[in-house]
Amino acid sequence: MSYDRNIKWLNDRHIIYRRDPVNDVPTVETAHYKYYEDGTHECYHLFNSKAKITTYRSLKWHFYVLYYLNQDMHEDENALPFFMLFKFIANKDNGFVTFFISDKKLEEMIRDVLTNGGEPPVNKKRKIIFKDYSMLTPEQKMSVVGSLIGRSRRVDEEAIYQCMLDLNEYGKKITWSRVAGLLNCSTRTIQRNINDALKQEKQILNEEI
Repeated sequence: MSYDRNIKWLNDRHIIYRRDPVNDVPTVETAHYKYYEDGTHECYHLFNSKAKITTYRSLKWHFYVLYYLNQDMHEDENALPFFMLFKFIANKDNGFVTFFISDKKLEEMIRDVLTNGGEPPVNKKRKIIFKDYSMLTPEQKMSVVGSLIGRSRRVDEEAIYQCMLDLNEYGKKITWSRVAGLLNCSTRTIQRNINDALKQEKQILNEEI
């Protein structure tokens, strides 16, 4: 049985789960998006699509991000304890994960995060960040992605990976033909420039949708 994600629970408790880059400055900024020509690792947008958490590794990364973004909770005696927050996220009935996790495994994971967390978690590099309430449809967003990423005339692993991330974020299944369309090149060109890591990441991202 599938459950809708209970994002209201987080909002009611003022949990931060989205943050745009703080130090990196966009190359171009419009009313709809920010474009970082060299990319940024500072964009943390959790629960931005319908994709749910499907692995222990992904769940732990989400814990690290939530711990990092909500460090003020350490100083607020009335704030929601991290232990309670993480248990809520890990409960399948609340719609964030697709699997059940044992209490023992979850407690080990939480202790590890509380002990070692606090620094910016490793994050995927993003070049385009659409603003909240941009009112653009997924198709319009993909058109923007194609115009900005595709204009470089350079088809390499980084450009391909950026397109894969954007397709995934907007709920589109990743195919090499779709990536080729965004980069304005042939599918054969894409296949010449992908490696085993990209093929594996494609499979992982598609499984999330």
